[in-house]
Amino acid sequence: MPKVFSTKEFDTWERILSREHKEEIDDIIKQLKKSKDVGRPLGYPFFREKKFDKYRIYYLIYEDLDVILLITINDKKTQQETINRIKESLDQYNKLIRNKIKEI
Repeated sequence: MPKVFSTKEFDTWERILSREHKEEIDDIIKQLKKSKDVGRPLGYPFFREKKFDKYRIYYLIYEDLDVILLITINDKKTQQETINRIKESLDQYNKLIRNKIKEI
């Protein structure tokens, strides 16, 4: 079962959403732990989004580490901007997750 980590940005979004949305997020995380093929690929097989209500969770899958990194939550309005920003920051997320793994 993969380990699931989140960024500060994701955690901030999760805190401000309703209890119902938090429950949906928990369900999505459970799905991800069972199968990494949840959600829609975004240009790379390891970069995906999962839609719930009017929001989308963006995450990266690190097969070599057996880890999933939850990046952020956004709505449809900022979808393309968010995707572009994450794609431009893939190296930074890679460093972040490898540092988190070392801390364990």
